[in-house]
Amino acid sequence: MTNSIIAVVAFFAISVTMAIIVAIWLSIRSRRTGELRSKFGPEYRRVARAEGDAAQAEQILQERAKRVKKLDIRPLTEAQRYEFADAWEHAQAEFVDDPTAAVAKADILVQEVMNVRGYPVADFEQRVADVSVDHPAVVQNYRIAHEIAKREEQEDVGIEKLREAMLHYRALFADLLHDGGLQPVREVRPAEREHIRRVA
Repeated sequence: MTNSIIAVVAFFAISVTMAIIVAIWLSIRSRRTGELRSKFGPEYRRVARAEGDAAQAEQILQERAKRVKKLDIRPLTEAQRYEFADAWEHAQAEFVDDPTAAVAKADILVQEVMNVRGYPVADFEQRVADVSVDHPAVVQNYRIAHEIAKREEQEDVGIEKLREAMLHYRALFADLLHDGGLQPVREVRPAEREHIRRVA
């Protein structure tokens, strides 16, 4: 009888301990999921859909964050920000006469600003993964713009698609220049702003 009671008590204690462990694990996982959803936003949902498994998606996003944390990512100086803003305005103005060249220049400028800030730029997929960590709100802009630019190399995608690519590049470019916040590339006077709206 005593052995039976001891066995029941031991089983109960083990069951309670396991339940506590499971509850702690679920709490940690839930908190991690919430943090990743908050940090990556739409990129979390995109990766989860692509992987078909939330746990695998979270592992991928955590690995991205760990990789970027090891990089020497730094903000632009004020001089660098103005220099890049000037280069962007020149590329944007070129859109009127040569939209294809302007889009190609926009792609190059994005790579250049990423490089100056400390992101490796050798591989497009890696660039996208890296930039998604600190700029998740605009990383899809990069994918769309780059895809249009690549298609334009093979066929004429049309002026509207090129304009779309330019706008997507601008969203990412502005975010990179100002380290987030989706601020304009540069605050401009009303007349200049209207000109840019017509151009791009």
